[in-house]
Amino acid sequence: MVKIETFEIDRWIMTHGPRAKHNLASSYCASISVNELSSLSTADDGDKDPWTSLLATPMNYGPLKGSEALRQNISNLYSKESPGAPAADNILITPGGSLANFIAVYALVGPADHVIVQYPTYQQLYALPAGVGAEVSLWKAKEDEGWALDVDELKGLVRPNTKMIILNNPVNPTGTAIPKSKLAAIVALATHHSITILCDEIYYPLFHSIPTTDPERPPSILSFGYKNVIVTSTLSKAYSLAGIRIGWLASHDPTILDLCINARAYALITVSQLDDQLAAFALSPPRLDTLIAKNITLVRRNLALVQELIDRHPSICQWTPPVATPIGFIKLTRSGRPVDDVDFCIRLLREKSVLLVPGSKCYGNGVEFKGYVRLGFGCQTEQLREALQALERFLEEEYALPVL
Repeated sequence: MVKIETFEIDRWIMTHGPRAKHNLASSYCASISVNELSSLSTADDGDKDPWTSLLATPMNYGPLKGSEALRQNISNLYSKESPGAPAADNILITPGGSLANFIAVYALVGPADHVIVQYPTYQQLYALPAGVGAEVSLWKAKEDEGWALDVDELKGLVRPNTKMIILNNPVNPTGTAIPKSKLAAIVALATHHSITILCDEIYYPLFHSIPTTDPERPPSILSFGYKNVIVTSTLSKAYSLAGIRIGWLASHDPTILDLCINARAYALITVSQLDDQLAAFALSPPRLDTLIAKNITLVRRNLALVQELIDRHPSICQWTPPVATPIGFIKLTRSGRPVDDVDFCIRLLREKSVLLVPGSKCYGNGVEFKGYVRLGFGCQTEQLREALQALERFLEEEYALPVL
C-alpha cells in the first residue's frame, strides 16, 4: 500500500454511534434473526431448518471458492431478472462485500494505472485504487440534475492507461440508480477501450421506487455480457443479514476470477463454513423472494415518513428521493446557504441523541457536499418515527447553526 486514508464514515460511526439513541447512520434494512429467516419458509418448503445440516457438517476449510450451494443460489439471483448470469464457477465468496471490493482492486490495479470512479460514492471505492498507487479521476454526478451521470464526460476522462471504471449501482449515499440505457453506454465505452468495470451492487435488487415494467430499471451490469466486468455484493444491506459475514464477487472472465482468488489467498483461505451455510439457506427460494419483498415494503413505508418531514420543511431540507436503497442524501440550508453539516450532526447527537452521517466529512474529503447529511431509513418503522420526531424537534427548536 502507498497510503491508506482514514475511513471517515466507519470512524464517524465507531466514535459517535455508542452515544446515539436513534441511529439513522445505518445503511441497511432492519436486521433479522436466523429464527425469523426460517419463518420466511413456505409450507411446502422442505428446508425450513438450517441447523440440522449445519451441526452435522465437519468444520474443515470447505470449498475454497465457497460452497456450490451458495454460489449456485447467487447465480440464480442474477438470472431472475435478466440473462447473462455468471455460472457458479465464476463466483468467489468473501467475508463481506468490502473485502470483495478490496480483493478486486488489489488484484487488478497498480501504480501505473488510471482508474475512473463514479462520485459521490462509498469512500472505499476511490480510496482503495489511490491507496495502491493508481491515479484516480472522479466522474462526478450532477447534483442539480438528480445526481445524473454524463457519459460524454466519462469519455473525456478515459486515458491510454485507464485500467478500470468503478461504479456503485444503486448508489451510496444518494439512493439513486444508473438507468439501463446509461449502463449500456458505459459498457460500450469500456468494451471499445478494453477497460475493466468493477460495479459494487450492494443494494441490488432493492428497487423500491422503480417499477418492474420501467424499461430503464437497471439490471445487474453482468447482464450485458461484457467479459471484463466484476460485480460485488453482500448479504448486509438488501438482505438484512449483516451479521452473516458473507459477500461475493462475480465475473464472466475466469482469468479475472483467478487473479482475485490469488489475491484473496494472501489474506484468507476460505470463509466461515457457518456463515456459508447460513447464507446459502438465506438465498434459497422462497426465502429470498419473501425477504426482498418484505424489505421493499418496509423501505417504501419508511421513505414516505422521511418525505413527509422534508415536505414540512422545504426551506431547510431538500433531496433527490432515493429509488433503490434505505438511505438518502439530504441537503440542509439556512437562508439559502448550506449549514455546517459536521456541526449539525454533532449538535443533533448531543441535543437529541440522533446520529446522522455528515456528507462533507464522510463523502467529500471535507471539501464537497457541504450541508449534506446521509440519513438511513431501513430500521423498523416505529424506531424511524421516533428518530424523525426527535430530528424535527431539533430543526424547529435549535436550528441556529453556522452556515458555510
